[in-house]
Amino acid sequence: MQHAQDPALFRSQLRQWLLDNCPEQMRDGQNTEDTICWGGAGWVFSSPAQQQWLERAAAVGLTVPTWPVEYGGAGLDRAREKIFYEEMARINARLPLQSFGIWMLGPALLHFGSHAQKLHYLPPIARGDIRWCQGYSEPGAGSDLANVQTHAEDCGDHWQVTGQKIWTSYADKADWIFALVRTDRAAPKHRGISFVLIDMNQPGVTTRPIKLISGASPFCETFFDGAKVPKAQIVGEENRGWDVAKYLLTHERQMISGGGQGLQGGRALGAILADTAGPEGRIDPMLRADALRLEVDTLATGMTLERYKDISESGAEVGDASAMLKYMGTELNKRRHELLMTAGGLDALDWDGAMGSAPADWLRTKANSIEGGTSEIMLGIISRRVLGLGGQS
Repeated sequence: MQHAQDPALFRSQLRQWLLDNCPEQMRDGQNTEDTICWGGAGWVFSSPAQQQWLERAAAVGLTVPTWPVEYGGAGLDRAREKIFYEEMARINARLPLQSFGIWMLGPALLHFGSHAQKLHYLPPIARGDIRWCQGYSEPGAGSDLANVQTHAEDCGDHWQVTGQKIWTSYADKADWIFALVRTDRAAPKHRGISFVLIDMNQPGVTTRPIKLISGASPFCETFFDGAKVPKAQIVGEENRGWDVAKYLLTHERQMISGGGQGLQGGRALGAILADTAGPEGRIDPMLRADALRLEVDTLATGMTLERYKDISESGAEVGDASAMLKYMGTELNKRRHELLMTAGGLDALDWDGAMGSAPADWLRTKANSIEGGTSEIMLGIISRRVLGLGGQS
């Protein structure tokens, strides 16, 4: 697909391409666990349409629209990226691919990776060939992430990694993991950490799912027992992985912030509210007011997120402001599901299994205030580093 210089012409061409290439079955706006295409070596497509949509989008770089063409993207600038998402929303199209490789590792590699690493790792992410997970938190290193104790022994041309990670989302389904490991155990706390890429399909790597209150097991414990990591799989400088970690965290928080803006749990909130209307077509005024407040806050947060994306595009760092985005996204998603449960009444109490039911989806949102940094930690960052209140940390 050619990218016209004129934005209006680009929109027209993109609109036609989407009409010609996005299967009707993929135009339902679904963004639930059982409809997302995660990709990976073991991925099983839910339908031929899902596979077709991924392959067609990846062929023209639209799984990662802003990445450079040589790394599997479409090379869109910020203005054309906005047009892309507007046109996707116009036909209610699902995203063709979602993954931690796109949201977190990709931006980190684009910023810190060597050209060889970008060529090797980014195109498979864009095609959905490899599924990644994140190895940050440990039993003794959650909010205090720099306290990681998983360590690597220098074996000449490679490292041997030993230790444990926890809350590694979808580790049991991932092909590779990007992780923080201590490569200099004598160095100060924030030094001596390296950001490494580890093949999960090797001796010395095991995972164990953690069952949640929702009945699902998206999180895992991950154990390393002498797992081999070639030296070429360190991203950035050895012992300077904290720099990569901080940069990646800003993207993780922005990714989580988007969770409050989508239509979670299947049907739109407005459609469910309409079901609660009485004989005269009236919706409970308190419920309606709460829903309108949520939608206004969602729009405001969405515009703030777009503003920070523009700031990032200009070359400036979003930095600690990402904590604000993450906190707002978390709260919006929790509020949306509270309203969905309230609007659904007794029907919302039906439990259809680990995924796809209103109670399970509602319970899952409780983890939003923990993952990617707890809400208390985010509020502390906002207070000290964004608003300048109190002492600096």
